[in-house]
Amino acid sequence: ETEGLFDFILRKGRPAEELISAHYSVLNERLAKYYGIDGVEGEEFRPVDLLAHPERGGILTQGTFLIVTSNPTRTSPVKRGLFVLDNILGTPAPPAPPNVPPLEQAATNQPTNPTMREMMEIHRKNPDCRGCHARMDPIGLGLENYNAVGQFRLKQEGKAIDASGKLLTGEQFKDIAALKSALAENRKQDLYRCLSEKLLTFAVGRGVEYYDAPTIDLLVAHLGKNDGKLSELVHAITESAPFQKRRGGH
Repeated sequence: ETEGLFDFILRKGRPAEELISAHYSVLNERLAKYYGIDGVEGEEFRPVDLLAHPERGGILTQGTFLIVTSNPTRTSPVKRGLFVLDNILGTPAPPAPPNVPPLEQAATNQPTNPTMREMMEIHRKNPDCRGCHARMDPIGLGLENYNAVGQFRLKQEGKAIDASGKLLTGEQFKDIAALKSALAENRKQDLYRCLSEKLLTFAVGRGVEYYDAPTIDLLVAHLGKNDGKLSELVHAITESAPFQKRRGGH
């Protein structure tokens, strides 16, 4: 599904922000049923319109992302939020301080089974944790409607899940659709820069260095001038100095 979405956006000249905001995905019958989507038949993966399913569409709602950012037995808002900061916005949080207690300790001495949001609120009372969690938690908790294996749910421990939040940069959202919109529209430049760095790294076979900053600036500007088309970014990378002058290898 993830590879198919990227391929579709690339080959159809779609804007890169649809990696987040797309109202469609690439599904087959088995995956559609897993997601609770009717009307998709056969084993062949194909683009599927998901306007009737606002809880799906874009990489943030795909099982690949949701499972790899979960713990074995529960979701992890921290892992999910950190993944978005690292790999979509390019604004990673600093390392966690030493000797941070497990999140499950937040549930001890509680009269009832707390929801994930309630445990996170207790965990954040530690002043050493508060700063980083203010960046990660709103994004991660905005994805709490998806369980550890990426299936959509409305309740946890018998309580309605509150997926609303406010990003550290001020954008407010009430559900996953609004979160995707906030990231894809208001944080578009961060997405463009992060994507440019990731694809340049892939293309030249090395990490991005300080002297690549002018190239990254040119790539981001090129995306902005060309409606964010992912295909334009690929073309611009192949014409860039780091790609044209990269060392040969075996």
